[in-house]
Amino acid sequence: MGPGDIVSLFLIVALPFLGALLPGLMYGAGRKACASVTLAVTLTALIGLLTRLPEIWSGQTITTRIDWIPALGLNLELWLDPLGFFFAALILGIGCLIIIYGRYYLSREDHMGEFFTYLLLFQGAMVGIVLSDNILLLLIFWELTSLSSFLLIGYWKHLPEGRQGARMALAVTGMGGLAMIGGAIILGQIAGSYRISDIIAARDAIQASELYTTALVLILLGCFTKSAQFPFHFWLPHAMAAPTPVSAYLHSATMVKAGIFLMARLWPALSGTPEWFYLVTGAGLITMCLGAVISFFKHDLKAILAFSTVSHLGLITMLLGTGTAFGVLTAVFHILNHATFKAALFMSAGIVDHEAHTRDIRRLGGLRHLMPVTATIAIIAALSMAGIPLMNGFISKEMMLKEALETQLFGPEWLVPALATFGALFSAAYSFRFIAHTFLGKTRDDYPSHPHDPNKGMWLPPAFLTVLVVGIGVLPFLVEPFVKFVTGAVLGGVAEVPDYHLAIWHGVNIPLMMSAVAVVGGLILLGLHRGLQAGWDKTPRPEAKTIFDGIIAGAISFARGLTGGLHDGAFTRYAAILALAIIAAAGHAWMTGEVGAPALPFAWPNLASALGWLMLVVATVVLVATHHNRLLALILMGIIGTMVSVGFAYFSAPDLAMTQISVEVVTIILMLLALNFLPDWTPKESTPMQRLFDGTVAILGGLGAGGLCYHLLRRTAVETPISSYHLENSYYGGGGTNVVNVILVDFRGFDTFGEIIVLGIAALVIYALTEALLSGPVRARLLNRVPDKPLAGDRHPLMMVVLTRVMMPIVLMVGVYIFLRGHNQPGGGFIAGLVVAVAVVMQYLASGFAWATDRQRYPYHAIIGSGVLAAGLTGIGAWFAGREFLTSSFGYVKLPGLEAFEVASALFFDLGVFLAVVGAVMLSLESFSRLARRSDTRDPEHPMDIDPSRDQRAEGGA
Repeated sequence: MGPGDIVSLFLIVALPFLGALLPGLMYGAGRKACASVTLAVTLTALIGLLTRLPEIWSGQTITTRIDWIPALGLNLELWLDPLGFFFAALILGIGCLIIIYGRYYLSREDHMGEFFTYLLLFQGAMVGIVLSDNILLLLIFWELTSLSSFLLIGYWKHLPEGRQGARMALAVTGMGGLAMIGGAIILGQIAGSYRISDIIAARDAIQASELYTTALVLILLGCFTKSAQFPFHFWLPHAMAAPTPVSAYLHSATMVKAGIFLMARLWPALSGTPEWFYLVTGAGLITMCLGAVISFFKHDLKAILAFSTVSHLGLITMLLGTGTAFGVLTAVFHILNHATFKAALFMSAGIVDHEAHTRDIRRLGGLRHLMPVTATIAIIAALSMAGIPLMNGFISKEMMLKEALETQLFGPEWLVPALATFGALFSAAYSFRFIAHTFLGKTRDDYPSHPHDPNKGMWLPPAFLTVLVVGIGVLPFLVEPFVKFVTGAVLGGVAEVPDYHLAIWHGVNIPLMMSAVAVVGGLILLGLHRGLQAGWDKTPRPEAKTIFDGIIAGAISFARGLTGGLHDGAFTRYAAILALAIIAAAGHAWMTGEVGAPALPFAWPNLASALGWLMLVVATVVLVATHHNRLLALILMGIIGTMVSVGFAYFSAPDLAMTQISVEVVTIILMLLALNFLPDWTPKESTPMQRLFDGTVAILGGLGAGGLCYHLLRRTAVETPISSYHLENSYYGGGGTNVVNVILVDFRGFDTFGEIIVLGIAALVIYALTEALLSGPVRARLLNRVPDKPLAGDRHPLMMVVLTRVMMPIVLMVGVYIFLRGHNQPGGGFIAGLVVAVAVVMQYLASGFAWATDRQRYPYHAIIGSGVLAAGLTGIGAWFAGREFLTSSFGYVKLPGLEAFEVASALFFDLGVFLAVVGAVMLSLESFSRLARRSDTRDPEHPMDIDPSRDQRAEGGA
């Protein structure tokens, strides 16, 4: 593997994703430009794929790998073999035809840029599936196909059936994908690798494992849901509410083939066992027959084709389930044939709908006279679907019947051949009905719109496919080497490729007779359709959609009941659940003897620590007793927080002490602002019994937590604590002697990165809520609010204004000092951010909101964003050094006139933390201040209550 392999394979997968940005940008340039750039992206990827064919044909397997998350076994591993090439060529090749078709199919009211963006996202996900050599990476692409197909199926958002079809497809395939995740992880654990090529090579270990059946069922759930196999077949017909280009692309050549592809990909590892045979063959046979019967009685053209797709997918599944090499050969050949004639049929149905403004077959007929080109294309494709000689579908149908003759399922030898013939008979019947009721007969005069052949841009793509239909049917030997080439990749060395030649005529044999029975039977059913349809309509039968809707409604009702019971908004319930969990954990530990006897002697506290503990307990008890007084409760909370910070300092944790005291100052100020809008006293809502219960739970919870802490403090560590690792590697690994800061910005930098993002989001939510309050009905209440107490006359005390102005630069310097020393001494970006925030908060308190806001040059939103951006760019910078995300580096710098000093890349990450903290705190403060200012009915006053206009008036008078 060389650099070219990496570039080409990743480009083939990445091009559709990167190209998805272009349709929206080009939409303003016109529909033609939008479609052209989409076609160019797909065609470029296809050409890149085709350039690798000579290497693949010579027997090479092109692989590439980039480590992503190696600790989880998740890497960007791509694998181009004949099977991946075959499916990727189908996806990109038919994708080009669909783009051309969609350009002329979509109306001017449809946003073409949005449509082609979704299409390219789906295309990239499908190519990613078929080229993945890592099963976890395949799962990511698998779920991306579900999401992007959801967008495509629901593209016509104004149609209720489109929205429901999209939800149904997402629910069914999404649940199957969740099951498949479990199966994939089990396979990876058995094989000892998540690389698909390694999993295939571990066939013996997988089939000998006791978890084989579990893994098989979970994998097949994903495959069956994606490929619409019974009993999950019902979602695909409802997805036909999507625009026809979506139906032709997703449900004939790509998405529904994903499950088929995965069964083919894992065939060497999973096939050949009774479990595989009965599950896969049984599901395929049932799906083939059921889909064919339902299709025959549908009236919507796309519904007929949808259920026929279900039937043919069942046929392919059955062939893969037999576990024979000939079954695989037939399956590969029919995948190719089905993609050609079914995509052509869907596009033909779309043309009829586009021109006649109806897909109801009962309102059609005689269209061969009005739409000769479309009729020719559709009839050729339908004849192939029916299995008529000289069409490619005939050859693969005969091969299927031959395989069915040699397959025995559930005892009787005749069962599989009979069911296969039954499915082929109804397949011919619905194909003949599609032809006769749409294109044959007399021309009508009551079409919703006068039909005619469309622009050649719509009929050329299906016409190209019908050329392939006839070409493969008449000259099958042209594709035989390629079909066997792909078959060999599916077999994976488990079996030899059958010595069977694709030909129109294999003599008079039993499969030919079975095929003749199916064709003749199909014609007979067509003649009896009217009477059979009446009987079908009167026959009671379960409707899959009704069952699905009932299941979804029941699940939603259960979820709402459970959620409403657990999350009713009462803090007391949450606190009780937490306390009871602590009690249960403590009780279990003590009663089972897991706690054990203390290993360390009891250390009596000194007088200072005992007094501090007593003050903390007294403040806590007083807080509980007087919590109805909001202001007193806030003061007591400040005392408790201060005592906790003293405790941190006592236990030699200066970083925690500085953080705690800074947080206390900021939070107390913010809560004081919030109290401005609340009554002084909280109402008493609990009954005496409820308070007794709450008190009991609280005491027991406290005793449980205290008991566990007591045990932890008096035990000896069984293993070396993780703190030893951090102490030993803080300087040599992170370049700092302050272990706490090195942990935050290096060892656990990813956690810190997530925390500052959450902090910023919280501040933005507060700001958004404030905006909603100020623009909603609360605005009037704030303007009309009458304070319940007289307001202080001196709004801006002189001494406080002067003091804060003098202290501002000093505090800022202290903040900078704390920030710069944080890597080696107590401090860091978080503490420095809080210190600077306190300095700015004091300006708001002393001089007022208006005065401080007028001098705020940079919006706090931007400060938060700058902080997150700085932290993220620092993490990304590690990639350029060939290291993992957020891995820091450090070194020493010597400047003239200065001693050598250390510079660590973590400094810039810490700068991001600093900015995010300052921005989040100040944005929250600003939001509360805006509410307070709006509710203040007095005239705006200037800092220190000095009105400059008064001095100006005095000067003018003088």
